[in-house]
Amino acid sequence: MKELLLGNAAVARGAWEAGVCLASSYPGTPSTEITAAIAKYDEIYTEWAPNEKVGMEVAWGACLAGKRSFTGMKHVGLNVAADTLFTISYTGVNAGMVIAVADEPGMHSSQNEQDSRHYARAAKVPMLEPADSAECLEFTKLAYELSEKYDTPIIVRLCTRISHSQSVVKTEEREKRPVKEYVKNPQKYVMMPTFARPRHPIVEKRMSDLRALSEKTELNRIELGGTDLGIITSGTCYQYVKEVFGEKASVLKLGFVHPLPEDLIIDFSKKVKRLVVVEELDPFIEDHCKKLGLDVTGKDMFSLIGELSPNIIAEKFGVLSSKGKTIEEDIPNRPPVMCAGCSHRGLFYVLSKLKAMVHGDIGCYTLGATPPLNSMDTCVCMGASISGLHGFVRAGGKNAVCVIGDSTFAHMGINGLIDIGYNQSDSTVIIADNSITGMTGHQENPTTGFNIRGEKVGKMDIEMMCKACGIERIRTIDPNDLAESERVIKQEMNTPGASVIIAKRPCMLLKSSKPAPALNVDEGKCTGCTMCMKIGCPAISMRDKKASVNHTLCVGCNVCTQLCKFDAFDVKRGLKYGDS
Repeated sequence: MKELLLGNAAVARGAWEAGVCLASSYPGTPSTEITAAIAKYDEIYTEWAPNEKVGMEVAWGACLAGKRSFTGMKHVGLNVAADTLFTISYTGVNAGMVIAVADEPGMHSSQNEQDSRHYARAAKVPMLEPADSAECLEFTKLAYELSEKYDTPIIVRLCTRISHSQSVVKTEEREKRPVKEYVKNPQKYVMMPTFARPRHPIVEKRMSDLRALSEKTELNRIELGGTDLGIITSGTCYQYVKEVFGEKASVLKLGFVHPLPEDLIIDFSKKVKRLVVVEELDPFIEDHCKKLGLDVTGKDMFSLIGELSPNIIAEKFGVLSSKGKTIEEDIPNRPPVMCAGCSHRGLFYVLSKLKAMVHGDIGCYTLGATPPLNSMDTCVCMGASISGLHGFVRAGGKNAVCVIGDSTFAHMGINGLIDIGYNQSDSTVIIADNSITGMTGHQENPTTGFNIRGEKVGKMDIEMMCKACGIERIRTIDPNDLAESERVIKQEMNTPGASVIIAKRPCMLLKSSKPAPALNVDEGKCTGCTMCMKIGCPAISMRDKKASVNHTLCVGCNVCTQLCKFDAFDVKRGLKYGDS
């Protein structure tokens, strides 16, 4: 049967067809939909883990019990899980274990560009890289076979364009896999120095065997065309190269990107007059080719930064692409903005008003750094806001707070709060609790009380967790109440000792959140002072020097009414949400 699937959905289908029984992941764009799609298969136990390290360890535990397992994450999530990855490379697996990692050249929703191929090399695990949805399915299934044959976890690397593009795949039935028996073997699974030392030579032998496989596997193939130009490429860049050159150039398509072949690449180089590597981000393949002594071009043509495209490739090669298109008209800039009625807006307005130094974190609330709020000073990685605040205050920093979301607090913020509770700095931690993992598309997390299938489960009590971390002063505010929020935040910032403020209001996009009637503007009262524009609500604009409300967007949160000194926003004459 043939289906049109996203790359992420194809990976999920491949996991199901391969007989996977457990999946544990943390959501992160562009990888999120893999696990969300897996959750639709009843045969696979699926969960959102608190973070990527936990997800990888859960998957490893499941494969140890004899059932094939899966974990998925974005590139920065692999940083979190790296500690586990490097050691399970030594232990190996029992049943197959696949790690899907989605890189994001271009940083559409990430804080850095990172090339995960380096992790495969550093951790000494194999990596496959599909170039379309069909290969996403095929490579995922093959990855489980290789994982078991070579006793190793294996990484399937995607990128935004592969994860979020659709192509036709051929689907098959699910494999019936017997449960592999777990056999007690401390020498294999207990990585204390005495047992770990003998495992390292096993890892090196495994890599040697995998390198031999890379020479003959069908995942790496030569497509002969014109011999004046030979291009070595992989993943989404393969699609771009084929779109630009068709059969006019010869191509070595690499699907097995670690370990890379040697003889195959040398053989390919002899068939062409000029050799070029086309790859995004770092010169991973190019450096390998140069170590083989080949005269190869790569990053002297293409940037280390951002995504490639057919147009960029055509331009760099000096050829005209008949298929690549350009947009002649300038497109208006549309910067990201908090939704109308967002529970974070009032909080950051207050912090901006107080001129606080704000240590930020990863989530929807990161948009508090953008105009007109401009009220976030730092954003590094999950959980860094709390630890960074502690260090800032201990070094003499003043008038500072941190803001972290409920999901991010559960992910990596708790350890930082333990540090503050233990060492008792004058730190004010604000937990922006919007009752969901918002930025990646409304996934449940340990603080919501529901699992990935929407079933009611155990719920982490944020206030009790803060108390357990050694925090005695814990306050709860409604961030839409500007006066109360300002009073409490100012009070805690000026009181010695550690404290937590829980800014609690559900995300307006949740089904359980019911919008109030949209507001109108009484033009007779509006003076055009633009005070209401300071909160950056997309439902409010200025027309003919008067405030105007877009009734399609307005959810009646009434934050703007608290800013208007002239009572120009008319609640009584407001329309129902969505009325025009």
